[in-house]
Amino acid sequence: MVDYKEMYTILFNKVTDIIEDLQQVQCKTEEMYIQSREAEIVQMKQELDMVKKQSLK
Repeated sequence: MVDYKEMYTILFNKVTDIIEDLQQVQCKTEEMYIQSREAEIVQMKQELDMVKKQSLK
């Protein structure tokens, strides 16, 4: 007879592991995005400052 409890336990544990892996990857990629956005914001701010200075001339 098939042991459905064991099958379910194996499946549940694997799905749980995969969800945890996905959460870790999500955190890593969000951090990468945040770090890259800060650099872009600084660059955009610098460009905006330059445009403002040029318009004041």
